[in-house]
Amino acid sequence: MEPAGASHPTPPSFTEDELIAAIRRVLSGDHPGVVLGVGDDAALVEGSRPGAELVLTTDMLVEGVHFDRAVVAPRDLGYKAIVVNVSDVAAMAGSPRYALLSLGLSPGVEPAWVMELYGGIRAACDEYALSLVGGDLSRGRDVVLAVTVVGAVQSGRAVPRSGARAGDRIVVTGALGAAAGGLALTRTPPARLGDALGSDWGRELLRALDRPVARVGEAETLAQAGATAMMDLSDGLALDLHRLCRESGVGARVRLADVPVAPQVRLLAGVLDVDPLALALSGGEDYELVATLPLDGVARARSDLDERFGVALTEVGEVVEAELGYVAVRDDGSERELEPRGWDHFGTG
Repeated sequence: MEPAGASHPTPPSFTEDELIAAIRRVLSGDHPGVVLGVGDDAALVEGSRPGAELVLTTDMLVEGVHFDRAVVAPRDLGYKAIVVNVSDVAAMAGSPRYALLSLGLSPGVEPAWVMELYGGIRAACDEYALSLVGGDLSRGRDVVLAVTVVGAVQSGRAVPRSGARAGDRIVVTGALGAAAGGLALTRTPPARLGDALGSDWGRELLRALDRPVARVGEAETLAQAGATAMMDLSDGLALDLHRLCRESGVGARVRLADVPVAPQVRLLAGVLDVDPLALALSGGEDYELVATLPLDGVARARSDLDERFGVALTEVGEVVEAELGYVAVRDDGSERELEPRGWDHFGTG
């Protein structure tokens, strides 16, 4: 998701997914110790002891692409930089253990700003029982945070994107669209917002953008309930579910009326010209989980998530054979193609 104030240069002629596919072809082949390589939320490699695998992920936050330093507080930025990586480990049903941070600082960044940044980093590490064990510092034109997180999972227990089967149910944790709603608030002149910024729901939207939650325990619960495929929703349900379906070689039918739109986004629609469902489908940065479960696992997963975490689980559709396509079902039962739209670093977004 692009920040407020981001520039709009001419986009390249390829998408992020196309570039990743090309990279996968270059890196294809057998690699000793690699269980799962490029193309999922995280990589899996053999651990140093029998029965365990390591979960490896890395992610960048780049000034002018992912955040605007004039808008986001450094403590929130540091917190988010950790959480988005923890979320990738969670999406594989892994537990985060260690992190590394490489930080590029632009001219004019004050030491006090850096200390606030690390305050947020430390808070996130404490929240997820994660140890930051090193990294690197450099200078650059813009501020860049590159975080690597190492997690662990029992051998054979990770949940990749590629296991969905026709007949599975598609489920989503929590509610969607709040982070995109928060971004809309930051991009709107305060004079147009009335009392929105000072309202409880307005503050909740901004918090969803700045302080996402990684669903670590929730992912483990979904895995225990029999999840066949799973990923976190960083780029929007419509796009990320499409990626899951492509890796699994299946299609999907999504009931639009069942998509869990954050209630704060519906309130935002009374202030700004936004479509709550569109934000929930394609806004991105929710960091909720989308998973596929056998029919007999849905009720168990829903009950366990509510009891253990107070988190809702919503069934939004079902997995179908690939030839049946990627379909959105409207309230009246009519169908249309569900366009895989969402945040793309190399597309038009």
